[in-house]
Amino acid sequence: MSASDLGRVAGRGPSVPASAPLWKMVKRWLYIFHRWTGIVLCLFFAIWFLSGLVMLYVSFPSFRAAERVATAAPIDWGQVHVGPDQALARLKEPQFPAKMRLGMTGGEPVYRFATEAGRRAVSARTGREIHGIDASHARQIAGTLVGAASLSVDPVDHDQWVVTRHYKAMAPFWRVRLADAAATDVYVSQKTGEVVQNTTSHERFWNWLGAVPHWIYFEALRLFQEPWRQTVLWTSGIGMLGAVAGFWIGWMRVRLARRYKSGSVSPYRGWMKWHHVVGLFGGIFLICWVFSGWLSMSPWGGLRDKARDVASLYAGARNSFPATDKATLARTAHGAREVRFAYLGGGPVISIWGHGPTALLDANSGKAMIPDRAHIAAIARSAMPGARLTTTDRLEQPDRYWYSTGDPRDDSRPLPILRLKFDDPARTWLHIDPATGALLGQLGSGGRSYRWLFNALHSLDLPWLLVWPPARHIFIWLLSGAGLVISLSGVVIGWRRLFPKKTRQP
Repeated sequence: MSASDLGRVAGRGPSVPASAPLWKMVKRWLYIFHRWTGIVLCLFFAIWFLSGLVMLYVSFPSFRAAERVATAAPIDWGQVHVGPDQALARLKEPQFPAKMRLGMTGGEPVYRFATEAGRRAVSARTGREIHGIDASHARQIAGTLVGAASLSVDPVDHDQWVVTRHYKAMAPFWRVRLADAAATDVYVSQKTGEVVQNTTSHERFWNWLGAVPHWIYFEALRLFQEPWRQTVLWTSGIGMLGAVAGFWIGWMRVRLARRYKSGSVSPYRGWMKWHHVVGLFGGIFLICWVFSGWLSMSPWGGLRDKARDVASLYAGARNSFPATDKATLARTAHGAREVRFAYLGGGPVISIWGHGPTALLDANSGKAMIPDRAHIAAIARSAMPGARLTTTDRLEQPDRYWYSTGDPRDDSRPLPILRLKFDDPARTWLHIDPATGALLGQLGSGGRSYRWLFNALHSLDLPWLLVWPPARHIFIWLLSGAGLVISLSGVVIGWRRLFPKKTRQP
């Protein structure tokens, strides 16, 4: 006799499947988990959606190469008495620096270097290494940059706008407040006199409503890389699981064919109904958006491409630079705002910026040069030992992996470029400027996956939306609106759960 028959004989009716109590318990804990993660994190979600909309229009302050060149004064070649070879020899560095450039700083031409030991600078006028600047000199540098008098100068090791690891090697700073209409703050390195950051009152105000809460970028926490990373990982990770639980519950509670007595697909009313119905439509977006933010913190190593020393192999640099005819360089680079010195496939080159199209010179001869495709391919092969070059494409238009959203935080991606594809395990792509031969970036299989799992899901930089940028903004507003309704309704529901209204006794 079966267990079911025994049950009937005993008068207990059909037996209950053994899994039923377990499923009942799972559903109970699913409700509890969603309820309490919502109570704790829905306010965070609302802040993240609102701050993300602010970030769409106001970026976190930065002082990138394009702005540095655009705001620099033309090089005063009459003051350049020291050649690049002499300036580099002064440092006695064992390796050629990652970056070496010449530009004006506070009315003086200065060579600047990014070395393994940190940032260093040498005066092109005197040949002396710059070991430190005082507050008065910082005032002059900042005032020359912006064209305004200074109001105050304060020494800072870090603050809200120079808090990341990127700035640690350049600290401490002079923070110079200028008397211009934008209330600009310029951060000047006390070690070398290099301008490393600038902010305006407009940027500072809106970033307190944008990037700072969105990235949980509060100075006291952001100073410590790993605690900050863990905070974002756990907050977004738990929030993502809570959102998945809510979406699951939402679909279990919906009735499409046999509706509730009210005729609705949802059993809820008021804020609960808004939370339920909008969650059904916007829940997938919310889950994907939180997942992509969580992924940006590289859990378990993430999908970032593993570091490979392609740049130094591509450059093939030595630890010196050839003597340069300063008079010839001055004539060729007349009006330039910045001159950069580098190696390309073992050959020294000079690039000239800020006076029209970038020009490339052979540092040995001083003559203009444009590397041909065969030469670039040969250099690229040497930078990828053990890998075979399979394809070389010339991109004239943006595509799914080489594009710009118009966000000023991103360095502009010039066109045309060459894309060289290799058959190494990571299927690496090298992006190269055909005019200068410069390596603009590398992208492996991990980076290409990350482009879709983070950029596409979080920033919505989908190819069909990038064709007409306003469409992307409209789409972001619509989906963020759905996320806000889900989050704010969750805040109200959570508040009522924690602080229920007291009913009056008759």
